[in-house]
Amino acid sequence: MKQAKISEAVVRRLPIYLQVLNELHSREIQTVSSQELGVKLDLNPAQIRKDLAYFGEFGRKGIGYDVIYLIEKIRQILKVNQTIKVALVGAGNLGHALCNYNKYSKDNMKITAVFDIHPDKIGTNINNLVVQPMNELTEVVEEQNIRIGIITVPAYEAQNVANQFIAAGVEGILNFAPAILRVPEEVRIHNADFTRELLSLAYYLNHEDDGENEEGDRDESAMD
Repeated sequence: MKQAKISEAVVRRLPIYLQVLNELHSREIQTVSSQELGVKLDLNPAQIRKDLAYFGEFGRKGIGYDVIYLIEKIRQILKVNQTIKVALVGAGNLGHALCNYNKYSKDNMKITAVFDIHPDKIGTNINNLVVQPMNELTEVVEEQNIRIGIITVPAYEAQNVANQFIAAGVEGILNFAPAILRVPEEVRIHNADFTRELLSLAYYLNHEDDGENEEGDRDESAMD
């Protein structure tokens, strides 16, 4: 029977479930119910059960989910039960930060190559990785079987970097540049635009200032 198409929302919730399960495991908690997960995540327990049911029957009625077993299954679903090699282009401050985080991460997704176009950065070291010139990207991606590319360059350089990643054969791109990139359907792209996220977050700030501005506008209109 053909498997139902999994929505992006479900896929994006799986790492959140995994994060909570890892935290429970670190506290030596062996089982957890969908109700308990729902409380921790502020999600409807029925939604959690539905999400997991897309991939199989992992829980036991009246007992819940075995934490270690569910961790293993979600890692398999996300394909992080195997090492996935990642290349990063842009050896600036953000690139350094991501490499520093990746060095101590317990995930199997590892940044194994770093590239930059600027001569003053080529040849420098970031956590035992030598920054390489862009003209070596295709060869390195093929040699190391790199499947994901990270872009941390200025917006005006981002599309060109994406094009080079695509030509080299990467399957997914994580884009930190504040730019909308065009990629073919077979390449998955996720955007992590700090500016965009901050602007959307600003909408939800306290609107008292808006009220004060409106009151001031009304006062000025009355004086005209």
